[in-house]
Amino acid sequence: MVDAKKQLEVIKRGAIDLISEEELVKKIELSLKENRPLKVKAGFDPTAPDIHLGHTVLLRKMRQFQELGHEVYFLIGDFTARIGDPTGRSQIRKTLTKEEVIDNARTYKAQVGKILDLDRVHVVFNSEWFEKMSVARFLGLTMHVTVSQMAQREDFKKRLDAGQDVSILEFMYPILQAYDSVFLHADIELGGTDQTFNLLLGRELQKDFQQEPQTVITMPLLEGVDGVNKMSKSLGNYISINDKPGDMFGKTMSISDELMLKYYTLLTDEDVAEIKKLHPKEAKVRLAKSIITQYHGAAAADAAAAEFSRVFGASKEIPQDTPEYKLAGPKSLVEILVESGLCKSKNEARRLISQKAVECGEVKITDEAAVIERPGILKVGTRRFLKIV
Repeated sequence: MVDAKKQLEVIKRGAIDLISEEELVKKIELSLKENRPLKVKAGFDPTAPDIHLGHTVLLRKMRQFQELGHEVYFLIGDFTARIGDPTGRSQIRKTLTKEEVIDNARTYKAQVGKILDLDRVHVVFNSEWFEKMSVARFLGLTMHVTVSQMAQREDFKKRLDAGQDVSILEFMYPILQAYDSVFLHADIELGGTDQTFNLLLGRELQKDFQQEPQTVITMPLLEGVDGVNKMSKSLGNYISINDKPGDMFGKTMSISDELMLKYYTLLTDEDVAEIKKLHPKEAKVRLAKSIITQYHGAAAADAAAAEFSRVFGASKEIPQDTPEYKLAGPKSLVEILVESGLCKSKNEARRLISQKAVECGEVKITDEAAVIERPGILKVGTRRFLKIV
């Protein structure tokens, strides 16, 4: 195994907090002395079927622990997902059915295999222990946490101060996440900065169960391509690891220069100091290719870069796989956008037109009542094209 100093250097890359670094060093040194790998845990609730780059921040850190010789536990919260993580919620979250959770969880393992070495990862489901737990023991977990403690959790406190409801069920979520660490005897738990309360509660619960408390490592939340909000499918600002290479390339090229360096730190192994010496456009192309290579291979990354250059370079050609729409006669632009699949609804089509995001023949269309009468090229945003024939 790698020496303690080098391990700490790798572990700290991109991390926000280590609680505590001194404890972590002792754990690493003891694991080296006893030739015993540390148990590293990270939990993921399968609330959606796709994993996006925001999720991979933790997954990449888990892979680093694998490469350092430690045991990684990829915990799928199929039981806790039915409660719903209240983190960041301004109202009670709709719970998922067991069937919905199972369907989402089914896709996780294949996607995780693009980042982690599945031969050296423990994939566990917390329903394995919670569904077997008696009601008495389940309720006994609540004795380890007080209502006043829960009420101090930031998102709960905001809702209570605003006179909004917080359900007892939501109080259970952090307790159950904490018990996951007890059951697994976790040495280290990884999570986003929005999970700090839950991760620290895991430490306290382990102490109550006479276990050595886990070291908590928090990672920053990754902003989406809008550069403002946390990457999220619901906000549409995400890059899925299942995106086509061309889509992945275009989305990456749309991020700001400031956000680009954060993406390099959290999503690649590149030396950020060297990247800062490059021209921003060159650096962004390199970032897009690096990300695509991880999930689709180097050949796909090169092809996506070439296609992007062909379409958005000096020639401004349209993509080779541009879909066609057969025009039988004059037709409403809004209807064409919806029927072709470029927009999901008429409201979205009208909104994009009003935002001057729709072009026909390189002329921006601002009239929501516009009618298309002849063949041409429709462009929506910067990456969606339609050939009218």
